[in-house]
Amino acid sequence: MTEIKGLNKNATRMLTGFIMGTIAMSCIIYGKLALLLLLMFIIVVASKEYVKILEHKGFYPSLKVMIAAELLIAGIAYIQRFDLVAVALTLSVIGAFMWVLFRGRQPYIANAATTVLGIIYCGWFPLHLIFLRHLSSDRFHDGLGFVVMMFTAILLTDIGCYYAGRHLGKHKLAPVVSPNKTIEGSIGGSICAVIGAMIVGYFIGLEWYYSMFAGILCTMFAQIGDLCESLIKRDAGVKDSGDSLPGHGGFLDRTDSFVFTIPVMYYFCKYFIFSGDIMNGILNIFKGFLG
Repeated sequence: MTEIKGLNKNATRMLTGFIMGTIAMSCIIYGKLALLLLLMFIIVVASKEYVKILEHKGFYPSLKVMIAAELLIAGIAYIQRFDLVAVALTLSVIGAFMWVLFRGRQPYIANAATTVLGIIYCGWFPLHLIFLRHLSSDRFHDGLGFVVMMFTAILLTDIGCYYAGRHLGKHKLAPVVSPNKTIEGSIGGSICAVIGAMIVGYFIGLEWYYSMFAGILCTMFAQIGDLCESLIKRDAGVKDSGDSLPGHGGFLDRTDSFVFTIPVMYYFCKYFIFSGDIMNGILNIFKGFLG
């Protein structure tokens, strides 16, 4: 993990985080092409880091196939044609096996499988941010408020986990995968995330129960994503995914909390808030039980 000359580790981390956050939020607010270009830059760098990590494990996924598939899916996301994603993923799987067949090296099956996994993990999941940003309904003009809610919940999860774990942490959450994380820290981060999500929900005019559930989902899958990336690195025997971001490591190290959270938040917003059909059905079931 690199540091900026003249700054300590914490100051380097804060400065890098501030610059990253400013650029990210600017692109998200502007949307469309700016957001697409930002995501593609992150995805390409993260894909390179992913390939290097797996090479330590003796697997050799194809970076070229990954980037080609990710560009195809990004184009589909940009034109908002969710129905074509299945076509893109199908072609991606075929492309991974064709690469192994004609240009690959052993272990063949593992290399094809890790190529497909990389396309989904580094590309398809993060690209849900474009779909989330441009959700719209009669009630909500776009999904910007929900992106802000998600970012707020993830940020507060990190802060809450750190301080609660530091001052109250006694019981290990996942000692084999991430020895420094504690159950107390996880609970503290979750509480902070839910409160933050409910505050943002209040300002965008969202019902408290939607905001609370969104906060729970965000903090849950942010922590799961963090642990899963730690699992990949630990299994491969590496400490950081890279050194692109001073004070943070690589892009995968910084975006691990977002990888699972973005698609989960998108599907929750699309089918529970913007559509409402599923949520109304659930509420009707509860009302039926309550008489």
